[in-house]
Amino acid sequence: MNADLWISPRFFHLSFSVLRILGMFASCVSVASVRILTRVCALVLLVAVGLCSELRVRVRLADGLVTEEVLEADIERDLISVEFKQGDGALITFVADFKQDVKIFRALILGELERGQNQYQAVCFISRLSRNEIIPSESMARLRQKNPHAIRLAEERRGLEQLTMSAAVNLSQASQLSSHIHNMCSEAREAIYTRESDVKHWLDKGVDGSIFEVLPQTTEAPSFQACHSTKDLWQPCLCTYSLRLEWYPCLLKYCRSRDTTGKGSTYKCGIKSCSKGYHFTYYVPQKQMCLWDEET
Repeated sequence: MNADLWISPRFFHLSFSVLRILGMFASCVSVASVRILTRVCALVLLVAVGLCSELRVRVRLADGLVTEEVLEADIERDLISVEFKQGDGALITFVADFKQDVKIFRALILGELERGQNQYQAVCFISRLSRNEIIPSESMARLRQKNPHAIRLAEERRGLEQLTMSAAVNLSQASQLSSHIHNMCSEAREAIYTRESDVKHWLDKGVDGSIFEVLPQTTEAPSFQACHSTKDLWQPCLCTYSLRLEWYPCLLKYCRSRDTTGKGSTYKCGIKSCSKGYHFTYYVPQKQMCLWDEET
């Protein structure tokens, strides 16, 4: 399925060229000049290689509809983002922040105007990023495709992950977790959630505990019903939201080659694509904030 997706070696060729240029000039110019040259070369790499690159991939969703995913990689900030529109019109954005090992999900969900909601409702989910979840930003930036019109299906369909989001995150202090949360989740100011296990991890790393607010738990407050079975729009309840990343590069593939002497070596030549679902459960003070979670 991904035979026409490959990792371009262009970045390394340009990098070596820059190093050779710097080496040639280092012996005959001042330190200040070398610094200026370094900055110029960095700008050349930024434009020529695409340190901030974008890839558009057509993907078939579980409901049979086709959507366009926009995958972006920023090597300098060590960041990857995936954005697409679901069949119900919700805009999903996923960000992997490798510098701070944090992943961010943002959903912009279409509101029901006739029931008093805004045009859309924003919600964010924050959790730790595991290193084996997605390919590095440097590899993503060099990912190319021969057939941009192909409709893609993931090679591996990973299981559904159930996440109980038991704490709210204070947007004004969220940069302690990731510098990207503020821009991503500013519209979801009162609806930014994370897990208890992640809170404990971040507290152990020295994050200020005032950034988190513990929410009522399912076990501590069994009287809270699921929002889909709550009749009163103004009653607190346990909301659920599900999404699926239908296609993303989860692993690198390696190919073997031999030089003129017969010596073998491996190099990055492609990717393995995965699909993964997420099911979030969290407390809301009123069902009006969770109208999509209703019995049908």
